[in-house]
Amino acid sequence: MTEGVRILLVEDEESLLDAIKLNLEMEGYKVVTATSGTAAIEQFKKSRFDLILLDVMLPEMDGFSVCRTIRLENDKVPILFLTAKDSSTDKVQGLKLGGDDYLTKPFNLEEFLLRVQNLLKRAATVEGKQQLHVYKLGKSEVSFTNYEIKDKNGQKHALSQKEMLLLKLLIERKNEVISRKEILETVWGYDVYPSTRTIDNYILAFRKYFEPNPKNPQFFHSVRGVGYKFTA
Repeated sequence: MTEGVRILLVEDEESLLDAIKLNLEMEGYKVVTATSGTAAIEQFKKSRFDLILLDVMLPEMDGFSVCRTIRLENDKVPILFLTAKDSSTDKVQGLKLGGDDYLTKPFNLEEFLLRVQNLLKRAATVEGKQQLHVYKLGKSEVSFTNYEIKDKNGQKHALSQKEMLLLKLLIERKNEVISRKEILETVWGYDVYPSTRTIDNYILAFRKYFEPNPKNPQFFHSVRGVGYKFTA
């Protein structure tokens, strides 16, 4: 059944965009389009989608960055990369970031439609199984689904969306140094940048919630002149 299935198609090549959109609509899918990375994020935040078709080489913000941002907010919606790049390195990078499949241009239309069908079927199966998104950190606990944490003293606190997205980014990239620039692009997007002091304040709050000794952090580390690193 394709009725009610919504697909976000992100492609900056106009002729290919029109051709893919037409064929998907002929199959009965509802298709919303975007021609840049920032436009893709805007569309994603405005609506619900069952599948995202994502070109890698995009203006303003590449497909890998778009995927990274989407995965912070939604780790279930299937993402199929469409790209002219055929190197195994690019494929591995796309899959590591949370992509579900990878199709190299030019592609066979029948194969493309079959992959779309398969991803939608797989997603429908997964959706029927509720997963608990909880991360335990020492005596503390983070619930990504409820935007809530239990601190080191067992007290519960509600976090804002941005706080939770930053926390999720740091945890998912454990032991990696993440630059301030990447944090701003991934969590806040390109449109509205807070001051970097906002990130500092969030990190200070995380230390207060989770660190046995906030003045000597063992989880949330500042890397001078670069950014932050989470270890556990």
